[in-house]
This record gives sequence, structure tokens and C-alpha cells, in this order.
Amino acid sequence: MCEALDQPRSTQRYERKIPDDEPALLAAITEWVRSNPRWGYRMVCGKLRLTGWPVNVKRIYRLWRQEGFKVPRRVRKKRRMGNKNGGISKQKASNSNDVWAWDFIHDRDESGRELKWLILIDEFTRENLLLEVERSMTALEVVRRVSQVMAARGCPNYIRSDNGPEFIAKALKAFLDAAGVKTLYIEPGSPWQNGIVESFNGRFRDECLNAELFRDTNDAKALSGNWRQEYNHERPHSSLGYLPPAVYAAKTSGAHN
Repeated sequence: MCEALDQPRSTQRYERKIPDDEPALLAAITEWVRSNPRWGYRMVCGKLRLTGWPVNVKRIYRLWRQEGFKVPRRVRKKRRMGNKNGGISKQKASNSNDVWAWDFIHDRDESGRELKWLILIDEFTRENLLLEVERSMTALEVVRRVSQVMAARGCPNYIRSDNGPEFIAKALKAFLDAAGVKTLYIEPGSPWQNGIVESFNGRFRDECLNAELFRDTNDAKALSGNWRQEYNHERPHSSLGYLPPAVYAAKTSGAHN
């Protein structure tokens, strides 16, 4: 036919004939997919055969692809360690080095690469004890940085955090247990229970991250370090009677760097 009509064979296609039972078969496949979303097309094919459908796996696979069915990616369950007793309303700092709080805050440099700051706050004096930035930071790196602060300042009684993977890591929990520091985990999705560090994050983002364009990590270290110095020693803090945190710390519990 192509030769007689002078048509290239590549331009011609067979029109697929849809079997009479295909709409019913598609309805049966869809029903099993909805009721068993973790099943793949082979499981569906097996179930259809058990219920009387004389089908082969290739046909089921073709219809599966045609309808865009997929097995959802398995999501690992996260450990949820927090409760309301870990919040600031239940365990309030009574003096310097009683309760510390930590968190991460993220930004990007001018080329769009990730920047990640580790933040550590003394909840009583509001001092920023640590403001370290890297591209990424593992739990072991957090241990190293925080242990340096503890060596210079002493260990707190408690440390408060959310359920971030770095803060619930086994290495970090082992370090805190060895140092005799108790953990206070806030409830998932309840940042107000860690309100002091969240308040600091807001100031840091508004006054530093949103105001500066960082060329690289060295630039981010320098600019955020200057902001930290001003925050601790010069910036008035409304909850401290408009004293800077370092000045308030000197008046109440001795000066700390």
C-alpha cells in the first residue's frame, strides 16, 4: 500500500484496537491501586488473575504506565522527642548557664550556594554564645563547636532545641549525657516553645542576613561576627531593661566573653 501510494512506511501507524473489556479492566486496576497504594503493577496483575481476569503482566504494565500510576516513595518515620514540658513556659532559665538554646538558620551567598549558621543562646542573659557559619554542619561538627564554648564558659544545666536531625543525633546525645547536660526538646511544629532563640533568629535575619550580600563563607563569617559583637556588647535588649546582653550578664552573674 505504501509503495503504491508512494508513502514512506515510517509515516504510517496502525490504529490500536481497544479491547471491549479494557474500560472494565482499567476500572478494576484503579480500584486496587486506590485501596492498596503500596502495590506495584505485578501485585495488581496477580490480584486480577485471582479474581478471574485472564490478563498477562505486559498488558497490566502498559495500562499502568498509560494511567500514570506510581508506587509512592517510602518516607522514613522521624523520631519525635519533644513535649510541652520542653518549652520555655515549663522550664524557664533562672540564672546564667542554667538553660541554653540552639538552632540553625539558613541563607545563601550571592552565587546561590547554601550558608548554614549554628546559633547558641544563654536564655537568662540573652548572650549569643555561638554564631558559626559553614556550607553544612554535621552533628559531630556541632559537638566540636559547642564543646569549645563549654570549655571556656562551663556546662549549662539544660539545652533546649527542636527535633532537627543534628540535635537528636546519637553522637550529640552521647556528648551531652557525658557532660551532664539535660535536653529539652520542644513539641514538633511548636517554635514558640523555643521563643528566645526564635526571637534572636528574627533579629539576626532582619538586621544582618537581609541587609548583607555574602560573597562566600569567609565574608559571611566576618559580617556575622561583627554583628554578633555588636549584639552582645552594644545593642540594647528590651527584655533586659535595655542593657546589652554582655552588660546584663556582668551585672547579674559575672562577665562572659
